[in-house]
Parts: sequence; C-alpha cells; structure tokens
Amino acid sequence: MTRSAVGDEGDSGPKSRRRDRPSRYDFSTGRMTFRSGGERCVGRLYRPDRPADPALVVLSGGLVGASAFGLDEYAERLASAGYAAFHFDLRHTGDSDGQPRNLVDPARQREDWEAALSGLRGRADVASDRTVLWGAGLAGGTVLDVAADDPRIRGVVSQAPILSGRAFLRARGLGFLARGVLAGVRDRLQSPLFGVHSVSVAADRAEKRGLALVSTPGAHRRYREVVPDDADWENRLPARSLLALARHAPDDPPRPSCPVLFVGGTRDDIVPIDAVEEAADGVPESTLVSLPVDHFEFYSGEGRARAVGHGLAFLDGAVGE
Repeated sequence: MTRSAVGDEGDSGPKSRRRDRPSRYDFSTGRMTFRSGGERCVGRLYRPDRPADPALVVLSGGLVGASAFGLDEYAERLASAGYAAFHFDLRHTGDSDGQPRNLVDPARQREDWEAALSGLRGRADVASDRTVLWGAGLAGGTVLDVAADDPRIRGVVSQAPILSGRAFLRARGLGFLARGVLAGVRDRLQSPLFGVHSVSVAADRAEKRGLALVSTPGAHRRYREVVPDDADWENRLPARSLLALARHAPDDPPRPSCPVLFVGGTRDDIVPIDAVEEAADGVPESTLVSLPVDHFEFYSGEGRARAVGHGLAFLDGAVGE
C-alpha cells in the first residue's frame, strides 16, 4: 500500500497539467433513469465535449438523505477535466423513488450500484469499458464490494468508507447498538398500521433524547451548512435503517483486484482515519491519502477541492489518456 499525507493547510492537492490550468472541456448534462428492485432511480450524466469516448466515473453515497449535495460538484469537476461522470441518487433518497424516504439499507444500495452499471454499459457516448467507481461513506464500502466481484471495473475511489454497518454503530457502544436494533424492530412492527417510526439523521451530543445516526459534536449544524437552505431535506430516517446497518457485518473485507484510492480525513470523527487505514491495509493494490479535514469538509470548499484533486491524479493513472 502507498501512503500519502497532506498536512500543509495551504496545499490544495497534487499538481498536474490538468489541475494547474483552467478547464479544458465544456460539458453537457442529461438526466438518466434506470430500474433497481422494481423502482426508478434517477441520475445525471455529465459528459465532456471531448474526447468522443471519455472514461466513465460513477459516483454516489455521501451524507444520508443528501446524496445530491456536494457530490454533484465532484461530477462537474470530473467532467471539466475530460471524464464522463454519472452521479445518481440511491433508492429512497433525492429524486429516486422508494418509500420510506431516507431509508439506509446496504443490501439495497449494492443492488442500486449494480443496476446503474448495467444501465450505463453499452452506451456509445462513454467508454464504459474504462469505468471507475467513486463512493463516499457507506457507498465507499459498497464500491469495494462491487469491484471485488466485477473484474471489468478499472479502479475505485473509496472516500471515508464504512465497511461494516454493525461496526459503525457499535463504535458508539453496545448500548447504542441495542437501542438501535430495538428501534428498528419497533419500526418494522408498527409501520403497517401506524406509519414509520423514525430517528434523527444528525444530532449534537448535547441533545440527550432519542437516537441519531450521527451525533458527533456539531453534527446537525454541519449538516445544515452543507445542505442548501432551499433543499428538501428532512433530518429523519426510518429506524429500520439502524436494523439494516446492524445486520451489515461482512465476514471478509472486500479485495478488489483493480487499483483503489482510499481518502480519509485526519479530523474526521464520524469515519476515523485509523478505520480508513485499516481498510486500505486489506487491499493489495491500494493508495491511502490522508487529508487534514473533517467529515463534512469533503463536501464543500477546500476539502472537496483536495479530494477531487487527488481523485483526478488517480484517474489519470488508472484510465487517463
């Protein structure tokens, strides 16, 4: 494994002929839909005006219930650098169908990734034989699973990955894990008659009542800073999400045969950098980049610029010209 640490606050990432110059490409965008589990998923394909057959990057994941926020600008940056980028909303989020809203289910999310790839393959306007997967958060683990079972994938960017939902919950303590499972069972039992039993997506630690998927200091405030004021985002998710995460405990770490770039934040208290390092250690052909950012800084400003910069350098080596 190759390791790279960026500690200089003034350094925006690796420099190359692409990053030092203004964008060389105009790009167009178009809405694309596909079916997963019988439901409609919605994404947007960002395609540069040249080359005629650009390599393809497929992106999804990120902040729960806010998948379109932040990663859409990743797609714009990739397209302006000459890569086709397809960013899609997982089922139950964003513009995609699926009830209840904001449901987190690792098994369903993997199906969505596979369905997206199936819909993209064979298109004449992108080089789907040169595809890289870029996943953030829980999707950072999902893309490793998908690539491990699909030798056609040429590379993976795994950003602040969550490889085990159960380990993610258990890091909050066995008491939290148990309460989450009970809340999920309650949601399953009561929803047919009384509707969804929900919990918070994000809550500050000072908020003592109830359960929240993320409760690190300032979590709710940081969510609101990333999500636009006019966005239709609710700080709730079905409690059965916690049950699905508790069930998600892969026996073996995924081992893709393609190159993998792991990106983690040294100030990330949601997906700690040591967990990212451990994930990278289990992949034979991997590179780890540690950035001086927290979890939310990946989705705006300088943190996003650094992550994209390192991603572009990786793409140039994996599928670039």
